[in-house]
Amino acid sequence: MHGFYRVASAVNKTTVTNPHINAKEIITLLNESNTKDVSIVVFPELTLTGYTASDLFLNQTLHKNQNDALLNILKESKNISTIAIIGIAIIESSRLYNCAVIIQNGEILGVVPKSYLPNRKEFYEKRQFISGRDIVKQNIYLLDQEVPFGVDLLFSDRAEILFGVEICEDLWTITPPSNHMASNGANLIFNLSASNELIGKAAYREELVRTQSARCMGAYIYSSAGVGESTTDTVFGGHSIISEYGSTIAQNRRFDMNNSLTTADIDLQKLNWLRLSESSYCDARKKPIRTITISPTPKIKELKRFINPMPFVPSIYQEKKHRCEEIINIQAHGLIKRMSHAHIKKAIIGISGGLDSTLALLSTHKAFEIMSWDSKNIIAITMPGFGTTTRTKNNATQLCELLGVTLKTADIRKISLAEFESIGHDPDDHSVTYENVQARARTSILMNTANREGGLVIGTGDLSEIALGWSTYNGDHMSMYALNSSIPKTLIKYVIEYYKENQKIADIIDDILDTPISPELLPHRDDEIVQETESIVGPYELHDFFLYHFIKYGAEPSKILFLANHAFDRYDEETIRKWLKKFIWRFFTQQFKRSCMPDGPKVGTISLSPRADWKMPSDADMQIWLEDL
Repeated sequence: MHGFYRVASAVNKTTVTNPHINAKEIITLLNESNTKDVSIVVFPELTLTGYTASDLFLNQTLHKNQNDALLNILKESKNISTIAIIGIAIIESSRLYNCAVIIQNGEILGVVPKSYLPNRKEFYEKRQFISGRDIVKQNIYLLDQEVPFGVDLLFSDRAEILFGVEICEDLWTITPPSNHMASNGANLIFNLSASNELIGKAAYREELVRTQSARCMGAYIYSSAGVGESTTDTVFGGHSIISEYGSTIAQNRRFDMNNSLTTADIDLQKLNWLRLSESSYCDARKKPIRTITISPTPKIKELKRFINPMPFVPSIYQEKKHRCEEIINIQAHGLIKRMSHAHIKKAIIGISGGLDSTLALLSTHKAFEIMSWDSKNIIAITMPGFGTTTRTKNNATQLCELLGVTLKTADIRKISLAEFESIGHDPDDHSVTYENVQARARTSILMNTANREGGLVIGTGDLSEIALGWSTYNGDHMSMYALNSSIPKTLIKYVIEYYKENQKIADIIDDILDTPISPELLPHRDDEIVQETESIVGPYELHDFFLYHFIKYGAEPSKILFLANHAFDRYDEETIRKWLKKFIWRFFTQQFKRSCMPDGPKVGTISLSPRADWKMPSDADMQIWLEDL
């Protein structure tokens, strides 16, 4: 389903040193996993015996019963296509290894030994086991099957799944084996663990899993031994964690007395494509590996995952202050550097009472505050035209007065009428010419004022408008420093809300946020806005969603449609499809505007600057993208 696969972390009820009872619990969880369309499920370390068997690992009876229990699991799982990763102890060449056995459809696909053995404080694995980190290109006989054995194994469906396995301490070492697995293409890493519970350890463990998923640019699925382990000297809580590219998307409640199965749907298609465009993943050095082919795994019938409808906006409210301060600082210091380098003392900005010019003004004012520059050197110009309403003009004026900047007014109606006359355009013809003459008149006033004052024109256009080409070429498309150029409309609203902490401007901010988005270029009716941008180009929340998935990892339009249907309840599929087509059409046809856009600070991971982030021919054909819908 568009590259999504369901994975699981299972914590079984454990009876220490009784493999047959443990096998029954494993089979129960494996059947449940298969019923829930799980492709791969991982169990805790030394699943069949219990991790805390200690010196009993050196006893023949335990090994015989463990192997009998494993054989029973294979018999019971012949018709189960879910892959299970189970912890066992293996004797090979008179050496005892702590291993993971990978099984599917009643067959053993391979065995991976543990590389790093803890041997301090409460852990003394070297007392029983030895490291398998040097084992490569080997096979062993297990239950009369010759199977691949070593740390050089990856498992692939020859499509989108490519997974590797490491065991507990392997993750905690300086260079985890998963680093090398990921550099060889593994997008899923599974860890069988027996990590005991100590004060604060659960949070650190989750952070370790999460950050490793980010470093590997993949998903990391972790399962740790549960409360059934021996409590002679330590207690185990049974921690399941599933993280994807730096975010934990599922974890269980620890200290559960019953079996636990934690599932999550992982977007492998996204992860695979992210590696082509993000970081220096492709420069990572590959090591020789053996790839084991797996049979088809269960396909999910229904996506069970939250898809964020606002991917540019933090989903955790507590992050708001930190995120907004980061954005404001990036904008402010970008502007400070530009003005300082050019020895310019004044900033010129067109202020309309809309979202974009409000954020640009607030961030410019912040820059002046940081440098203790006189805010009177911010020259804010309102430029009323044929569509300007009293509401927006008053909001712009009051905001400027409260911030203590220099406010000027330049009515563009006379200039526009003169322009209409000079080119022979009927003022009653409210076509694109009528609108663009006004937009260019405003830009001309700003540029000429900058020349007169020795100032810098601050651009107000945002990332959403740049993506859609919703600007007048050589009009509001142009400035001397485009302050909002990598901030999408949904995020601009979010940052402006943060400024409400300044009580003296809170009421004005509220009204600006409530005002319909409009260029105010068509004549108003009874002082009410008649030209609402989102009724023309579509909802910005949809376009920002489309932009994120299209740029971040090159998602196909059909997948973007699928994700949007899942993310948004308030739009039906045909409405989403309509605006997605509009997005594709505008994104392709308006590239020529992006090819010559002005400088501006990069704020998030997505930018459309032609100098670094986005290079695209202005005459690229869009047909195959439209056909994908």
